[in-house]
Amino acid sequence: MTPVIAFGEALVDMLSSRLGDDTGQETFTPYAGGAPANVAVACARLNVPSQFLGMVGDDTFGHFLIRELKSHGVDTQGVVLTKEARTALAFVSRDSSGERTFDFYRPPAADLLYRLEHLPHGVFEQPAIVHLCSNSLTDPEIADTTLAIAAMAKRAGCLVSVDANLRHNLWTEGSADLWLVTELLDCADLVKVSLEELDYLRGGHSQEAWLSQRLAAGVKVILITDGPNKVVLKGVGLDHTITPPQVTAVDTTAGGDAFIGGLLAELSRHGIDENWYQDSAFLTRAVDIACSCGAHAVTRPGAYAALPTHSDIEALRNT
Repeated sequence: MTPVIAFGEALVDMLSSRLGDDTGQETFTPYAGGAPANVAVACARLNVPSQFLGMVGDDTFGHFLIRELKSHGVDTQGVVLTKEARTALAFVSRDSSGERTFDFYRPPAADLLYRLEHLPHGVFEQPAIVHLCSNSLTDPEIADTTLAIAAMAKRAGCLVSVDANLRHNLWTEGSADLWLVTELLDCADLVKVSLEELDYLRGGHSQEAWLSQRLAAGVKVILITDGPNKVVLKGVGLDHTITPPQVTAVDTTAGGDAFIGGLLAELSRHGIDENWYQDSAFLTRAVDIACSCGAHAVTRPGAYAALPTHSDIEALRNT
């Protein structure tokens, strides 16, 4: 199997006890999270070798995250501890359908201090699937690091996966830098973007024009998600829709990460030769399995704890 290497933020999701209009006393429960860390765990729980690269504070929450990553089988040799900043926190509120809003305590935060010199020696010497997202673009120095890692991985022959995963309130301007996010997307072979994110990123362009621009830039496969609605699979010679299983959502925190983790796990097992993106039947089947992974995750609270195993997916697909 091809290993999956995820780079970016690991943080603690402080999940509110309230749901919707509940007016009872509010408490917050800590769950290990952070989008790329979630993807690393998602792959590990599906028995795919995965590694997480990032920085956490040398504090209670940082050690908590490392323990949680290890407990799910993620390689943490590339996780760096620092006393220069604290581990990031995200306070998560949910509406009655499990949709979230976030209040981030970041910056400053440890994950923003990761630099190229922190990379493990020889990390990209063997073929790998390297996953990133836009949350590591929000400060200039971590943005430079992220773009450099994407370029290094691409030169080394890795498959680069990017989830837009826009969190506008992480950016000092209050909205994501459209051009910087697009620069990272164009470094990728595989892009995941929600319909809402696509509407933001395309600016004044039509949806089809924006997708064509990404494919012309070298992106091989684009996935457009829309919550519980159909997933659109786009690429050269690809134009399919896949319907996810219908479930009752409790917490959507890890839904997208479970989806992309499930897809990367299928790619890991399939192998990533130079023609991987031309196998339409495989990709359609892999996205269908990824949809089941996302559907399972939203029926559980938290992130790591909600990510499915193979038996979870089989149980869901057999109902």
